[in-house]
Amino acid sequence: MMTDPIADMLTRIRNAVRIERPIVEMPTSRVKRGIAQVLKDEGYIWGHEELETLPARTLRLELKYGPNGERVINKIDRVSKPGRRVYLGYRDLRPILSGMGITILSTPKGILSDRKARAEKVGGEVLAQVE
Repeated sequence: MMTDPIADMLTRIRNAVRIERPIVEMPTSRVKRGIAQVLKDEGYIWGHEELETLPARTLRLELKYGPNGERVINKIDRVSKPGRRVYLGYRDLRPILSGMGITILSTPKGILSDRKARAEKVGGEVLAQVE
């Protein structure tokens, strides 16, 4: 039984980046699709698609690497965990690595990056940090 599917998603991405796999697949959910969309919008992955597989749908991410095989995602960590939820208001969101990284939040307006959350003046639960 998996208690934290978001942590499982981030671990799958982390492991795939370490061995330089071009594609990673995982079971899909609405939150995972939102995280994948934020990663695509911020330029950390090429894209994502949802596949009709049995017994459940699968989310496939196309990971992005530099021209010489450099990793675009160097670090991806879960912040808010099932045992300890972390919430921040938009005024408390600080740029990661002077703007080179992002924080992914679950807000009332959906899953957003810290840049969009500050622009829309909305806070929420901090899901992950990407560097």
